[in-house]
Amino acid sequence: MSGDSPWDPASSDGREETRQQWTRKRTTFQRVYDVITGVTEYTGASAIADRADCSTDGARDALTQLAEMGIVDHREGRPAEYRRNESYFQWKRVERLADEHTHAELRERLDQLLEEDADFQQSFGVPSPDSVEVARIEDGEHAAIHDRLKSLSRWRTVRHDIELLQRAVSRAADQQRDGGDLGASA
Repeated sequence: MSGDSPWDPASSDGREETRQQWTRKRTTFQRVYDVITGVTEYTGASAIADRADCSTDGARDALTQLAEMGIVDHREGRPAEYRRNESYFQWKRVERLADEHTHAELRERLDQLLEEDADFQQSFGVPSPDSVEVARIEDGEHAAIHDRLKSLSRWRTVRHDIELLQRAVSRAADQQRDGGDLGASA
């Protein structure tokens, strides 16, 4: 029954209807923001405009504002190119974690991840996922290789999450010490 229902993700009619609703309900600025959050490689304003369903000038204006706000990285050139500012989104994630969880909850989760990281170090016999030799992973049967690659990917995720949680723990401690949200006074 694929393609017959507007609720079917494989239905081109359903996708088009969703896109039209998105275009009607969101401003050009909001649509450009929605698009740029997924852009990790430098991309020209015209390509972003196509995806945001707006004019190139409209996209360029929104991208300029987003760059001034620190949400977007801008690279000069002809044409100028833009991508999401990873630092901004990491900062935003840290703020959200600190706002949504107590210092104790964050600390507990951080301790769990540090323990998991130590287990990975022991399992792989190296101090970090980047120290794992490819030859050690590729030696063995397909299922074993798949399991090692999956573990290595998880270890990288754990390291990333540890970094974010360390910052969130510090931020939550600042909020707790100062009696609330530091950002509210800014």
